[in-house]
Order: sequence, then C-alpha cells, then structure tokens
Amino acid sequence: MTHIPAIVETDIEALFRLQKKNLSNIAATSSKERIVKIKKVMQWVLDNQERIAEALGADYQKNLFEVKVSEVMPVVSEAKFIIKHLDKWMRAESVETPLKMLGTTSKIVHEPKGNCLIMSPWNYPFNLTLKPLLQALAAGNAVIIKPSEIVVNASILLVEMINELFPRNEVAVVEGDARIATTLLDLPFNHIFFTGSPAIGKIVMQAASKHLASVTLELGGKSPTIVDETADTKFAAQTIAAEKFLNNGQTCIAPDYILIHRSKTRQFIEEMGNYIQKMYGNDVSQSPDYCRIVNEKHFSRIKGLIDDALVKGAKIAIGGDTNLTENFIEPTVVSHVTNEMRIMQDEIFGPVLPIVEFNHLEEVSDYINAGEKPLALYMFSKKRSHIDYIIQNTSSGAVVINETTIHYLQNNLPFGGVNNSGIGKSFGKYGFEEFSNKKAVVENKFSTFNMFHPPASKRVMKMLDMVIKWL
Repeated sequence: MTHIPAIVETDIEALFRLQKKNLSNIAATSSKERIVKIKKVMQWVLDNQERIAEALGADYQKNLFEVKVSEVMPVVSEAKFIIKHLDKWMRAESVETPLKMLGTTSKIVHEPKGNCLIMSPWNYPFNLTLKPLLQALAAGNAVIIKPSEIVVNASILLVEMINELFPRNEVAVVEGDARIATTLLDLPFNHIFFTGSPAIGKIVMQAASKHLASVTLELGGKSPTIVDETADTKFAAQTIAAEKFLNNGQTCIAPDYILIHRSKTRQFIEEMGNYIQKMYGNDVSQSPDYCRIVNEKHFSRIKGLIDDALVKGAKIAIGGDTNLTENFIEPTVVSHVTNEMRIMQDEIFGPVLPIVEFNHLEEVSDYINAGEKPLALYMFSKKRSHIDYIIQNTSSGAVVINETTIHYLQNNLPFGGVNNSGIGKSFGKYGFEEFSNKKAVVENKFSTFNMFHPPASKRVMKMLDMVIKWL
C-alpha cells in the first residue's frame, strides 16, 4: 500500500485558514450537491471493502466478515439514510405564531457550524471517522480529520481515500501523535467531534472551551448487561458472546459486565462457553474470525485487569489464555468479582466479561446508579414490569432489551452518552443537527409592537394587561 504523504505540523494552521476561506462556498451548496459528496464516500467504501480488510488485518488481524459488519454496513446505512432525508432536513422549519407575536412569521434555518474537527479512534477507524464525516458534509461544513496513529495501515488508507475524493479546502486528513492533536485543538474550530475515552474527552472539552467551540463527545464507560430470572438464558448467552467478542471486545458499546440473577449463573456460563466454541472452535487462537488486541500496551492493560482480579479472589469461569507475542487474549469470563477489583472500576475494552450476581432487581438499579452513567444498558427479560423498572430507575445513553449493541444500526434514534459517557448526539437527523446551528428567523409582516412603546399611557397599560392575560 502506497502512503500518500500526510500534512506536516507547520501546515496545519494554513490548512485551517484555507478551509475557513471556503466556508461560504460550502455553506451555499444545495442538497443535491451535498448528496454527491455523500455518494462518493459511500461508493468508495463499497468499492474498497477488501482493501479496508487488508489494512485492518495488518493492524490487528481483523477479518473481512467483521469489516463488512462493523465498518462497511454502518457507513453505507448512514449514507443512504442521509441521502433519503437530506432535502427535507435542509428546509426551513416554520413554527407556530403565538398571539403576542401577531403580525409576524417565524422559522428555524439550519446553517453549517463551519470549521469542524473530527478526532476518530482506532477501534473502528473507518466507521467512526466516516459516519461523523457524512453528517458534517450533510450540514455543509469543512472538515479536518485527525485519525488515530495506533492503526497505521488504516490511517494510510484513510488519507488516500480523502485525498482522492475531496479538495483540501473541503476535507483533509492530518496524521500524527498527541503533539499534532494538541496543535489542532489550539485552533478556533467551530465544532469538535471526538470519539474516545472520558479522560481524553475532558482534555478536548477544555481545549474547546478556550474558543467556546461546541463539542460532540462520544465516550464510553462500563455498559452493564442484566440477565434476570425470566430471561431466555441460552439466547442471552449467545447474543452477548457474539456482540461482546466482536472486534475482540474493543467496542465502546460492548457489554462491559453482566448483572445476572443468581439462579441463572451456572446455565449462563455453560451456554456461553458452548457458543464461544461454536463461533471460534476448540482453539480460539487459530480461528480466522477472532481478531487481536490492537497493541502490546492495550494487551498489558487488559491482562493487568485479569491478574488484579485473580489476586483479589476472582475466578476464571471461561477462557483466560493469553499470548503476548500475538496480543492474544482468549474470550474470558470472570466470576466472584468485587468492586475493589480494577476490572469492576475501569472500562475493560477487551474480551473479558465479569459476572456479578444479584437476588433482587432493586440491587441492580442501585449497583448501576452508584457508578457513572453508561453509554448503553442492556437487559434480557421476559417480564414487562422488570423492563419498565430498569428503564425508569437508571440513566444511560441507550437501553436495548433482549439484545445488545443493535441500537447502533437504528438511524432514526439519537446515539450518544450521558455526562461521563458522552455529550451530544449523532446519527441521521441528530447528527445533521449536531453539525448545524439552528438559527431563529422572525419576520414582521405588519407592525403591532409599536403599541407598547413609551409613554406608558392608560391605554398602553390596558393593552399590555390584556396581552399578558391571553398569553
């Protein structure tokens, strides 16, 4: 794969100014012109699926099946949804005229925010770069993309893609490490879209505050998965296994830990063990469908969570094998965990699943509410009162019942967290609005407001009292 030279640090400010000069031209584009850009992105992804898989295979052994499921399908789905609805989203929205505003018309106009920065992560480098890019393009913005430096081959291909599809005064990629990211954050962007950890999210938000830039922070945290006594245990175990170990567990919305009714634990572990074997065979390390931890640093971090738990009394219920030379960690289920263990404090972001048992549903809501608000919450149950109780008594970015992670594919819903798990919403119309300024426009057709001008005569006061009464 040929590396197209990336922009160097000294050119970053010049690139920013170049895009800023072009903002009025981009803002003036019609829905048809923006759709052309969106179609170009979609078609490139469709035409280059195998090259994407090749790049991610080189980065951390990601296979074509996972690339289609988790990189291609979400981008194509988002693109088609935007293409279908963009013309309607761009139209001015008329609003009702109240009595006190008699003689006026009012509407909401969506205007682009302007210079936008997208800082994307390494775990889904095409999906989590291109979906916000599509939303930014739909809203009529100029965009600089800062991809993660961890997945080198994916970043190289992303640079090639953007250079092929867009002039630099519309969309450009800036590669580099934390120093380059800091240089970018010093610039007065109008909006910053960041996907990553809460710790770095705080740094991004602090930098944005210097310029009063708006932010979208898609973060993460410990997304709980509840399995109550009424759940279909086999279905729950199989569903959780498939979606937890996708991408080797390196997914911000992956189930982080299980809260399971004590009566279901043994069967759940047995069913999950059977399904892991069905998916990956007797020797997971030889499975072509199981990718790897992205690098040695993250391997050591995850293994450290397991080791810390074992020292403090946890037990391995499934898996546990590791291999540093391959950054390989087997699908692992850990039981007998406590809150003193780091595995129950830190977001795991890997193929390790702790199990916490409960007896009463109130214990579950108390446990979840004691921590930070999660990006997602999953529940397997057949009892409506249990489902309603959890929805009403917990706070999270999303709730999915009798499945996990599938809300990511629902373009009609907002996607995002709450506080520590994220700020702002994206996807579909919500993403379009996130990259837009909702401008209020009021037009006076015939004047009625001069009756309230001084001097405050008895007639004016009487009229004012009538208006207040009928508001």
